[in-house]
Amino acid sequence: MTPSQSVEALKKNQPTLKQIKVPATYMRAGTSKGVFFNLDDLPKEAQVAGDYRDKLLLRVIGSPDAYAKQIDGMGGATSSTSKAVILSKSDSPDHDVDYLFGQVSIDKPFVDWSGNCGNLSSGVGPCAIHMGIIDATSLPDNGVVAIRVRQVNINKTLVVHVPIQDGQVQELGDFELDGVAFPAAEIQVDFIDPADGEGSMFPTGNVIDELEVPGVGTLQATLINSGIPTIFVNADSIGYQGTELQDDINNDEKALAMFETIRAYGAVRMGLISDIEEAKQRQHTPKIAFVSAPKDYQSSSGKAVQAQEIDVLVRALSMGKLHHAMMGTAAVAIGSAASVPGTIVNLAAGGGERESVIFGHPSGSLKIGAKATYAMLGNGEQGWKIEKAIMSRSARILMEGWVRVPEQL
Repeated sequence: MTPSQSVEALKKNQPTLKQIKVPATYMRAGTSKGVFFNLDDLPKEAQVAGDYRDKLLLRVIGSPDAYAKQIDGMGGATSSTSKAVILSKSDSPDHDVDYLFGQVSIDKPFVDWSGNCGNLSSGVGPCAIHMGIIDATSLPDNGVVAIRVRQVNINKTLVVHVPIQDGQVQELGDFELDGVAFPAAEIQVDFIDPADGEGSMFPTGNVIDELEVPGVGTLQATLINSGIPTIFVNADSIGYQGTELQDDINNDEKALAMFETIRAYGAVRMGLISDIEEAKQRQHTPKIAFVSAPKDYQSSSGKAVQAQEIDVLVRALSMGKLHHAMMGTAAVAIGSAASVPGTIVNLAAGGGERESVIFGHPSGSLKIGAKATYAMLGNGEQGWKIEKAIMSRSARILMEGWVRVPEQL
């Protein structure tokens, strides 16, 4: 065999070393960042749910990464920045946009499709306009347009109120959001009927449960499914103050293991999984959070948060780490729980009836509005119901163009 024949033979046995380009928008929305795609722009194999779609998004974000840095991808090595969104024109007459969210694991090869991202929800309306999914002729020259979004993961409706200036999305403004360095235009997001399913938003039927957790003890817990399934416990029952910042938790492997154990047993109690081992493959939901009555503390930016400025302290973990601020869907859960008398969150906030709550988180504070009513549910039983939860966020396009991934995944 000649040298040239040897080279040709070698080429035939090698995989194709080429990259493909996929149109994408890199966006900051709320206190998260993600890569947004138009469904029609994805490769044909990725336009349907399945293994190829997951592999594509993993490679885009840079996972799995044993170094947990996502250097070779668009992810930022935190749960807040390891996210992907797929948008499409909705075939539902009551909605404008379909929104599918994928929480991409950093160090493991899977994408969790079990829940929504409340922060990125604020970017769905602006990005849908940017991508041409929303007809430009339907936009006002100036004002606010309400984009009705079908959140496909949980089959819920969101209304994203997008400010418009001179016929274009207004991204810049003076609205400040704790956890985000720069001000931007305010975007109100309405989470319509955020509780899951037709039954009570409390899966056990109780506003407080006794949760037995081996190695930890028996904890009083509020298990709620509104915005996102969430387990709330009292900070002092697990040895905390409620004023902790990320380094206080995330550098403590023993603490992280404890929180994951509580989360796993809470997930079983909520009926989300049948065995605690299944929690390893369901990292995005449920969330685990701990609460406390208001106290003075210093936020991660050095800003002083005074006890009299807030109603309750909340710290929440996402994908196994303490969140730097607060997940948007967890904020909905906080607002929902605070509005129901007798829950862990409500009692920490002083008890009684309320239609909004200001909670302190590691980066500052946030107000969330939610009104609870005790009414007839879809299953014919009486229970607590939230008509809608309201939260203000902001969003800004950081980059647009194409992402590149290997042709063979």
